[in-house]
Amino acid sequence: MSGHSHFHNIKIKKGAEDAKRSKIFSKLSKEISVAAKDGGSDTTFNAKLRSVVEKAKAMNMPADSIDKAVKKGSGELEGFTYEEFLLEAYGPGGSAVMIEGITDNKNRSLGEIKLIINQKGGKTVNEGGIKWMFEKKGVISINAENKNKEDLELIGIEAGAEDIEWQEDTLYLYVKSEDLEKTKKSLEEKGLKIESAVLEWVPNENMTVDDNTREKFEKFFEALDEHDDVQNIYTNI
Repeated sequence: MSGHSHFHNIKIKKGAEDAKRSKIFSKLSKEISVAAKDGGSDTTFNAKLRSVVEKAKAMNMPADSIDKAVKKGSGELEGFTYEEFLLEAYGPGGSAVMIEGITDNKNRSLGEIKLIINQKGGKTVNEGGIKWMFEKKGVISINAENKNKEDLELIGIEAGAEDIEWQEDTLYLYVKSEDLEKTKKSLEEKGLKIESAVLEWVPNENMTVDDNTREKFEKFFEALDEHDDVQNIYTNI
């Protein structure tokens, strides 16, 4: 779990069990609806929606489910009124944690998530208590399998990456949040296939923990990730 700070709940193998896939599609559906509500239903002009729809397609989410989620968000179909939330906390070992979520009942969701945090060795903090340790950045991931890593790094830097990071065969490029779409387009014009291009909370500094703390954090993360309203979890571990 070292390196890339984003513990993303949709990065599962395509052959995962149906129950898990159903939960993932439910979370993606809410994310699509919020994006459509905020920026309209046209992916040509709504970069956030376009990014989420691409993510949903990569997970083989049915096209009619994607369309229904877009229409619910834009008001063409009746549905729940969702709102986003950000929760800040300390996790096991004093790790800093940022939790993004989407809910139709904020008080209920926050109460349930705070209970999970406390039960798993964490502690919630007031707004701003953790956020100062992170910065919102664009993060682009590229599958570099069978590709020249040095060439890819150079292309990424020329396209606007401020920082780069490797995790096995995946290259992560970090860019200014306002440059995400521009950099993504530049990379695609060079023939590179983008796995994901999203805005994430990236820690200003990482921390190293021992195996015991790491094991506790894995359980902490898994418990949070199981909650239906938790979308993304970020940490400085």
